[in-house]
Amino acid sequence: MPNFFLGSDFQPANVVELLRWRAVHQPALEAYTFLTDENLDSTGKESDGVSRSYGELDRQARAIGACLQSIGACGERALLLYPPGLDYIAAFFGALYAGHTAVPVYPPQNPQTLLQLRTIAKDAEAGLILTTASFRARLEPLLAHAPDLKNLQWVNTDNVTVGLENDWRDPDIRDSLALLQYTSGTTGSPKGVMLTHHNLLSSFRLIAYSYEFTSETRQLTWIPVFHNAGLWSGVLQPLYCGYVSILMSPVSFLQSPPRWLRAIKRHRITSSGGPNFAYDLCVRHATPELLVTLDLSSLDTAFTSAEQIRLESMNRFAETFESCGFRREAFLSAYGLTEASLVVSAGFQSAPKTVLTTALENNRVVETRANTENAKSLVSCGLTLREQRVVIVNPETLTQCPPEQIGEIWVSGPTVALGYWRRPEETEITFRAFIADTGEGPFLRTGDLGFLHDRELFVTGRLKELIIIRGHNHYPQDIEMTVEQCHPALELGAGAAFSIEVDNEERLVVVQEVNHSEVLKLDGVVKLIRQAIAREHGIQVYSVQLVKVGSITRTASQKIQRHACRVNFLAASIEVLEAWQSDISSKGETSVASQSEHLDTLEAIKAWLTALMAAKLGADLSQIDEAQPITAFGLDSLGAIELAHAIEVDCTLSLPMWMLLQGPSILQLAAQII
Repeated sequence: MPNFFLGSDFQPANVVELLRWRAVHQPALEAYTFLTDENLDSTGKESDGVSRSYGELDRQARAIGACLQSIGACGERALLLYPPGLDYIAAFFGALYAGHTAVPVYPPQNPQTLLQLRTIAKDAEAGLILTTASFRARLEPLLAHAPDLKNLQWVNTDNVTVGLENDWRDPDIRDSLALLQYTSGTTGSPKGVMLTHHNLLSSFRLIAYSYEFTSETRQLTWIPVFHNAGLWSGVLQPLYCGYVSILMSPVSFLQSPPRWLRAIKRHRITSSGGPNFAYDLCVRHATPELLVTLDLSSLDTAFTSAEQIRLESMNRFAETFESCGFRREAFLSAYGLTEASLVVSAGFQSAPKTVLTTALENNRVVETRANTENAKSLVSCGLTLREQRVVIVNPETLTQCPPEQIGEIWVSGPTVALGYWRRPEETEITFRAFIADTGEGPFLRTGDLGFLHDRELFVTGRLKELIIIRGHNHYPQDIEMTVEQCHPALELGAGAAFSIEVDNEERLVVVQEVNHSEVLKLDGVVKLIRQAIAREHGIQVYSVQLVKVGSITRTASQKIQRHACRVNFLAASIEVLEAWQSDISSKGETSVASQSEHLDTLEAIKAWLTALMAAKLGADLSQIDEAQPITAFGLDSLGAIELAHAIEVDCTLSLPMWMLLQGPSILQLAAQII
């Protein structure tokens, strides 16, 4: 059928043919513009930046491709090692023009990220590293510790001879492997996802359809292009649709989030977005002086994705920037993952946004009122897309879940990757799943939990990141949201909740970043966190660590890496500003053993209850204030049950659970007992 974005019946078989078509038919059309820090003038407004047309980009890609063809056989894995910028884009297409497989990698900044680069290079069996001369020089001190990398074939693409493009030969790649996109390694060592040209083109088509892009779209992204979200939004999708893509460095955004908003105004951007934290950062930097200078009325699409989408973040941003022309209906939520070429479901810009107020009970979704206990609002990730099939499957029985039942999200369709590079067993498990009772398949197991409601997908959490304490499932995102709302010193979207095993029991740990301006105001913050988690989730915290901004490990697109945070916590490798940990190794059972014969005065009863509370919490006696509600110390529901049992046994007094859960003080309890 005709391709709307190419304006003809032409159907490219691969990405090389797509760029070649643009270069032949639209050589002067602006393709990509990069805004550097040097583009900021004294007034803080971004200038026009450095641009490339399709004709210029094609010439660069052909020259790089010809250079690579002259030194290696078709089919090599080529690592792309660049800072953000147009050199990366030229090298990416140059690798494809040579018939190679592109392998985007995170530029190493320290020994830890260098180790990840070495791991990827070895796993991919890379033969080439593409970079620039200046960037390689910057890396030399680190590379001194990586002889395996130094021994690979390095190509400085900025030094490729002008005119070499005339020597380029079309590699006739058909539908070969285009991209080896490595996962972040959040839950293990990085795995290379094998994406073909057909996978990519199928993804572009579905995204263009759901986002309702046109050739008049103007896209802006700060997400790094070596990450899949940045590569798609900033490089690949604009090529397919033929619209202008403007890019900026993620560092520029993180240093000053208003730069993103000012660029939207200056370049009349119609589509941009990012994870929840990006919107939260903008809200935090929204001074009255900034708001009067902004105009966000051109923004038709403000996409949000990556993990569970937070309605609170969307609401805060919409309310804050409404005066700047931002429209709440511009928000477009989506769900995808690398293994499915970044697209599984997405909302349509012209469609209303669906928000369900639900209670999650025993992995079932029960619609309820907003003010009902345990109610939470879930934002739809949009409709499941045509050509894709999405099913919700019980991860234990591998049978399809009934409607409104939470299960693992399984996907099939043309965007699903071939599998993991050189990992046949993991590929079989993840990409070759079949529904047990019907034999339907194969499906991709996403590892994410969710449910379908009227064909719309709602994501509730990560299967492997579920916190299971005493048989109850808790979503880390929910706990993290509770924590960040405890005190203004706590950074939004900058906390990690996870569980560790202590004395054969799963215990909750929270690591939370603290705003630089608030680092000296931490008195009582840990106590507030423990109290809020006990109140909202019924869990007793084992450890709370407050850390500096930037201490928590993130992916390239700034997702929290909970697994890496857990590893760092266990290794005690995090620099802590303030910490609390339950001393469960000495619960003090001896000191709070049955003392019924001694509980004959108010003072004795108060002392006994104080010791009992300290034992249940793993705290020092000095930390227990007898005038404070017992819930203020983070006593969970199980602790309350145990406390009630101890009172009944030692004091022959039966107290109703509701009384304890309402949070009486030790003084009030002692008065009841005496």
